[in-house]
Amino acid sequence: MSAKQSLTSIGQLVPELPVTDVERAQKHYRDALGFEIGWLYPGKEIGAVSRRNVAIFFRKKTPPFEAAVHWVFAEDLDATYDELKSAGANIVEPLETKPWGLRQFTVEDLDGNRFYFHHD
Repeated sequence: MSAKQSLTSIGQLVPELPVTDVERAQKHYRDALGFEIGWLYPGKEIGAVSRRNVAIFFRKKTPPFEAAVHWVFAEDLDATYDELKSAGANIVEPLETKPWGLRQFTVEDLDGNRFYFHHD
């Protein structure tokens, strides 16, 4: 079906990341990435954080598991980099222009989930 034929809209995606400890992940995302803790389900198997219009769910998994990868567009990449760096985010690749032309940097969380922040 083409976009012209579509009569419905799709809402914002909410990723669900695998983590070893949901509460620990929520606190890390709050402290190092500027998110707010949303909710934690009884039993602490699943929970959420949010930041402005972005929500992320966490689900407790037993290692080994495959970490998730996400690409995140940042309108002001330099300001985002400075903010996350000063907050103590685990920046595993510094801000730079890649050979393919994207300016980007990479953040990794406590469970190996990666976020490639970029701007064209």
